Amino acid sequence: MPSPVKAAATAHGIAVTDRVADVLDAGVELGVVVAFGKLIKAHVLDVVPMVNLHFSLLPRWRGAAPVERAVLAGDAETGVCLMALDPGLDTGPVYDCVRTPIGADESVDELRQRLVELGTPLLVEHLTRGLGTPTPQQGEPTYATKIDPAELELDLSQPADVVHRTVRLGRAWTTFRGTRLQVLAARPVSEGPDVGTIDGLVLGCGGGTGLELLMVKPEGKGAQDAKAWRNGARPAPGEPIGRVSA
Repeated sequence: MPSPVKAAATAHGIAVTDRVADVLDAGVELGVVVAFGKLIKAHVLDVVPMVNLHFSLLPRWRGAAPVERAVLAGDAETGVCLMALDPGLDTGPVYDCVRTPIGADESVDELRQRLVELGTPLLVEHLTRGLGTPTPQQGEPTYATKIDPAELELDLSQPADVVHRTVRLGRAWTTFRGTRLQVLAARPVSEGPDVGTIDGLVLGCGGGTGLELLMVKPEGKGAQDAKAWRNGARPAPGEPIGRVSA
């Protein structure tokens, strides 16, 4: 199936290609990059200037996974920046930014959708009225490397609010009785059992806190309400669950 961008372009008779160098001979005046995932080489930018819609408050979280890293770090806010593209990794000067708080329970998918909704009118407005002069990025940069699959395993030695950030990424998991248990939704609670154990639906986390399971996906089964999983698995109070780092 074509992507929504390709489908819309094709419907309007606009040529589509997956080779960046094809723009060099296409008479293009300006390129727009959103979540492209690759660096545009200097010889292309010399011919076709480009702007990039980046989902962070630059220079914080340059790179491939800015939304995920903002959630994992517990950032209170993030935003969308419209920047001029250069050959570096999200190093170009910025035309404009929109800021927004990050909800305490907001998932990465929910936050990314909000950023799309904030960034789209920002982009259209500047393309319509003219880009103006960008401003160099100010401050110490941080880098948003891709999420390693190992980072999605819950570390129950951490406080529950920190563990919950991993759940908010999506595809978080732990282990129970030697099999993988995906944690699709959960919420931190002020008290829990011993670290690395389960009592009812609450996992024991660091600092005496707990993480209450709401939706899970046992290995080899579909997603289900955590209460249904508990009724079937019948975990004993204090039974070990998950990983606890040293």
